[in-house]
Amino acid sequence: MWPNGSSLGPCFRPTNITLEERRLIASPWFAASFCVVGLASNLLALSVLAGARQGGSHTRSSFLTFLCGLVLTDFLGLLVTGAIVVSQHAALFEWHAVDPGCRLCRFMGVVMIFFGLHHPALLAPGGHLRRAWATVGLVWAAALALGLLPLLGLGRYTVQYPGSWCFLTLGAESGDVAFGLLFSMLGGLSVGLSFLLNTVSVATLCHEAAQQRPRDSEVEMMAQLLGIMLVASVCWLPLLVFIAQTALRNPHAMSPSGQLSRATEQQLLIYLRVATWNQILDPWVYILFRRAVLRRLQPRLSTRPRSLSLQPQLTQRSGLQ
Repeated sequence: MWPNGSSLGPCFRPTNITLEERRLIASPWFAASFCVVGLASNLLALSVLAGARQGGSHTRSSFLTFLCGLVLTDFLGLLVTGAIVVSQHAALFEWHAVDPGCRLCRFMGVVMIFFGLHHPALLAPGGHLRRAWATVGLVWAAALALGLLPLLGLGRYTVQYPGSWCFLTLGAESGDVAFGLLFSMLGGLSVGLSFLLNTVSVATLCHEAAQQRPRDSEVEMMAQLLGIMLVASVCWLPLLVFIAQTALRNPHAMSPSGQLSRATEQQLLIYLRVATWNQILDPWVYILFRRAVLRRLQPRLSTRPRSLSLQPQLTQRSGLQ
């Protein structure tokens, strides 16, 4: 329990923000527009990917299935968190008045961690739809398990500046430090593993394409893999690095009373907003880097049927007889 002099739940830290400052920072129109654009973009991407799955090869279908899982996750994340944030910005309600027991705050904290840790660690599931959905399920299960840790005693979810969202606590207690480092390390590992595996996949596609003129589906996969890696790295790494740096800072950023400096609170808010752009930019990678668009940019792309695999080749092709 924070030393806030009341019977409020443990998610409320001492804050000094005024109502006027909240009105300047928490614009309901900006939040609502952000959510509407993001939700519409993800719905459009889902319809594009669903149509592209028809009549494709097994490998491409599993690839697109995994992308559908990521887009669905982005859509649900924006829908749930956006509903809470937009409502708070519109009504400017005091969080402790509507959620004195911190149930909503804990729920939002779990949601933020769950939907924030679904980076595409493996976008080349190998050619089987069942394995593609199993990979999506594994990513969801791991993210949910991490998000539930503060409810089990490792770390805490608290209301964050300017009082409209809940997230992990950048506190000095060992549980807060451990959970912050765990989140940042797993997030960084996910981005790094995504970069490594997708680089191998792109290299394999380039090797196969070098044997003869590349098919448009191969170029589409390469463009989408590169785009996803770039978006995830740019959007998420600043937040992950900031959390790790703040958790390891000495002296610690948070005072014994639970207060963070205004500069630290504002930095966290900025990095979080940058990270949420991932949920808007991801669907546009799928929409813009698809075959119909790429074929207009490069009409020479081949459409001939040819076996395609994202797995590294283990044997050399035999010479022509």
